Amino acid sequence: MTPHGVYRKEVLDNGLVILTERMPEVQSISIGVWIPVGSRKEEERQAGISHFIEHMLFKGTERRSAEEIAAAIDSVGGILDAFTSREYTCYYAKVLGEHLPLAVDILADLVLHSRFDPADVEKERAVILQEIKMVEDNPDDQIHDLFTQTIWADHPLGRPILGPRETLSQIGRDEMAKFMDDSYRPDQAIISAAGGLDHQSLVDLVVAAFGDWEGRSQPGPSSPPISRVTTVNEDRDLSQVHLCLGVKGLAYAHRDRYTLSILNTILGGGMSSRLFQEIREKRGLVYSIYSYTASYRDGGLLVVYAGTSNDHYQEVVDLVQDKFRQIRDELVDPKEFRRAKEQIKGNLLLGLESTSSRMTRLGKMYMYYNRCFGLEEIIQGIEEVTPERLQQLTHSLLDGGACTLASIGRILQPSHQS
Repeated sequence: MTPHGVYRKEVLDNGLVILTERMPEVQSISIGVWIPVGSRKEEERQAGISHFIEHMLFKGTERRSAEEIAAAIDSVGGILDAFTSREYTCYYAKVLGEHLPLAVDILADLVLHSRFDPADVEKERAVILQEIKMVEDNPDDQIHDLFTQTIWADHPLGRPILGPRETLSQIGRDEMAKFMDDSYRPDQAIISAAGGLDHQSLVDLVVAAFGDWEGRSQPGPSSPPISRVTTVNEDRDLSQVHLCLGVKGLAYAHRDRYTLSILNTILGGGMSSRLFQEIREKRGLVYSIYSYTASYRDGGLLVVYAGTSNDHYQEVVDLVQDKFRQIRDELVDPKEFRRAKEQIKGNLLLGLESTSSRMTRLGKMYMYYNRCFGLEEIIQGIEEVTPERLQQLTHSLLDGGACTLASIGRILQPSHQS
């Protein structure tokens, strides 16, 4: 039980998990179909296939053309979309409660009855190539992929989700259909929904639409990523140098995940953070600087991003490393520590105001923890963290001060690491 609603769970005979959270005060419902397959599950020769499949599911089914899919959701003022990550793909819709049957029907149509018309495959291949070019034209986006490739080289988690042009140009219709048939299985899938819904009514809709979905998944071998310490620069004639500097982080369900969240908040998680205040506000060396964490089943990253002029590049790198050393070697002041906790709790509560964020939270919680839990458990976990525990974690992650550094832009002076 949470102050905001009750989580309910149902497992169908085919293994499909249904999760709901009722929000009686809202009229909308967000519903997502979660498939625990992303770029990590791909072989190198088919890199990008998960994202390609996500695109193809919107290009037409046995019952609807792409235009009819779009018209059906637009006609009720709804939203229909999808995203692919390194470890999962999600297809979701947001509609008014009265249109939930249509949303479930469309999602089932996409996931179970897509056509993969060869002509559509070629058109969508061209669209994704444009998407890759768009990322390449935005170095502040591309740098994050370059960093991940640098620190996790030779591991599937290190590859860009979109895939490289070389493999994208070779992936065919039959290969996509086989990959989907092998990996889109009900016993691994989750349907999560949040909003002004009735649990049993949704279950009945899902049973009617997804109950005949068959097949059992075959989990493949998987090894955790191993972080490398190295420096890479992609030399480009840009007005700024975009850089990511970071270290290994924690797996999604690690017992110190709340400690890491506080560490990230203090370091670079907002306008009051140490990095923002020192490097932007006091010194004016950057417009944008922040830190973030990326967590997966068996590994993670703690990363700082900054964009700066090429003559300030080395100074910014040195200052970030100084902040790493400072938070590792000095106990955090109780006032700053309390502010970070309150910031995390505030962000958490603000995020719970939308049905979309609740739906997403349900799906990801079950995927990584195999259970759903309420706000109280998260807040308790945050409150239990002490400055001493934070310092223990920084000693573990930042021991020796060795960082991985990736940059895009023209560096005027040779980089070094202290």
